[in-house]
Amino acid sequence: MGRRDASFAIGNQLASQPIPDGYSTCSRAPTRRAAVAGRQSSRDASYMKPRAFLAAVLILGIFAPAVSAQPAGNRAASEPVAASGAATSAPQPAPTQVTIAPASGANLNISPKRVTFDRSHRSGSIFIFNQGSGPGTFDISLVDRVMMPDGQILPLADALAKPETKAIADRVRSAKNVLQVSPRRVTLDPGQGQTIRLRMIGAADEPGAAELRSHLTISTLPPREAGTTAEAAAAAAAPQGELRFQINALLGLSIPAIVRLNELDIRAGLENARLSYEQLPPSLGAPAVRTAILTLELVRRGANSLFGNVEIRTQGDLRPLPMGMARGVGVYTEIERRTIRIALTRVPAPGEHLEVTFTDDDTSPGKLLAKLIL
Repeated sequence: MGRRDASFAIGNQLASQPIPDGYSTCSRAPTRRAAVAGRQSSRDASYMKPRAFLAAVLILGIFAPAVSAQPAGNRAASEPVAASGAATSAPQPAPTQVTIAPASGANLNISPKRVTFDRSHRSGSIFIFNQGSGPGTFDISLVDRVMMPDGQILPLADALAKPETKAIADRVRSAKNVLQVSPRRVTLDPGQGQTIRLRMIGAADEPGAAELRSHLTISTLPPREAGTTAEAAAAAAAPQGELRFQINALLGLSIPAIVRLNELDIRAGLENARLSYEQLPPSLGAPAVRTAILTLELVRRGANSLFGNVEIRTQGDLRPLPMGMARGVGVYTEIERRTIRIALTRVPAPGEHLEVTFTDDDTSPGKLLAKLIL
């Protein structure tokens, strides 16, 4: 999402930072400002740049027939002298060299950022495009994930295994059994794209559920030449006793695929809004300044999930740029409410009233679903 001016960037950068869902990458580490935003999404989350995930392939090479606990260059100095009776030095750990390399030069873009189905719309498609400098091979699958009240999206299996998240995870209704994906693996050269098709198979029937959801996940596979063979490791000229790791970063994208079973019931509310103040840098490397943070809860009052935009303005102000915003915010059916934190572009003046709105960006784009005056 573009930032139109320096002051607007303060609120927009915080509010639109991704959670691990939607279009997600792991190309750079989040700043402190991103942590404050609670990983707000844009396009669920818009540029999900999800909210996704980082897999690491560790390739271990031991470059000597026998690895000593000490480097060869230090061994003479640390060995005990038998005749002197001196105490033996404690063994020193072997030096470790770690190399981090990208899995490939691929940089994947995906559109749209979510896909929905119902009884009259039983098929859909998304388009992926390799805008990177190198080829990439990608696995395509449906994965079940769960949203937490703070906006985090976790793998369902992980959430089921933890007592503190199991109750929410038990409420997830998977769409994996009613959706078919094709193709399941693609290789794309730079500048090449691919259409991925999804369609409903059979009758979607889940008693008591308003919708089913899984997440279409596209994960990068390491290239065949990544890493090293055992022969290459043994032949490499490495210092005696040195341990080497190579970490290949594997990127992934994840967007929600939602199957709606009944008539839509989309209602929302905004509750428990409060202002706080923190010292935050307006941009990376800039000194921290006093920044107003609005914390509130987006409440799902209908049976279906929510997806839309939160904007904060001075009451009655119709100017196009709000004081703060969060685009593509979702509340899935396993939770009733989600906490959102949005940084404002300026500190409100004494007596100034703020108007907070939540508008739909799903079935009726632009429709006002909730409003709150502070």
